[in-house]
Amino acid sequence: MDPLQRPMSLGGAPDGVLARGHGSTAVALFHGFTSGPFSVAPWAKALAQAGADVEVPLLPGHGTRWEDLERVTAADWRATARQTVDDLLATHEHVFVAGLSMGGALALDAAAHRPVAGAVVVNPALRFASAAAPLAGLLRLAVRTAAPIANDTVRPDADERAYPRTPLAGVRQIGAVQAAARRALPDIDSPVLAFRSTTDHVVAPSSMTTLGRGLEPGLLTVRPLYNSYHVATLDWDAGLIHDESIAFMSATVDSRLREGLS
Repeated sequence: MDPLQRPMSLGGAPDGVLARGHGSTAVALFHGFTSGPFSVAPWAKALAQAGADVEVPLLPGHGTRWEDLERVTAADWRATARQTVDDLLATHEHVFVAGLSMGGALALDAAAHRPVAGAVVVNPALRFASAAAPLAGLLRLAVRTAAPIANDTVRPDADERAYPRTPLAGVRQIGAVQAAARRALPDIDSPVLAFRSTTDHVVAPSSMTTLGRGLEPGLLTVRPLYNSYHVATLDWDAGLIHDESIAFMSATVDSRLREGLS
């Protein structure tokens, strides 16, 4: 296993704005396809420093070798995401879900099926940018892999440590995750903060359109990212993502606490 792609479990700072008493706020944070926790590690650390307990599971088939992605299914990823949320709900009052790319789709799917406080997603993968990607189920019968989809960033030094190849069997499973997340959007009843890179070579702009149309009015806030590509969590706008995520979660917790007193 890549030592930098292991699961992360971070205890929140006791004096952070998200602490609200020891262990009251937690975040289940999910990485993207072919990558791992390293791609969202700075985000996770920022949330922990703000007082949240943060769990970043290593999704099945990741952090080892690309061949392992040929043997996992969308159900495996969805189950891991939901179990992570369930574990946090058992011990925390306010649980948020968050994610990058496919991890964003998993976060939204979990938000539709679990009583979370809110969701924060970065370039969520609800639609493919590649016209060939939806055909992966057929193409995999002739071609086993495609070129890597890693490191779509403006920063030249960014490296998410993703796999060197993209197995088409795995791409087919992403399609299943996307379809499940799209179906579930009307069931989300908590606020959603979405960051959208104005230039993204991996996820189509229609993903954000789908998100806006699928959610109930008033739940979605969109923040454009002008200085980052797809892997914005490692790009020039990472600090903005950290700050606005923390502000969003803090405001949401405050609102929930006020409602509890009324």
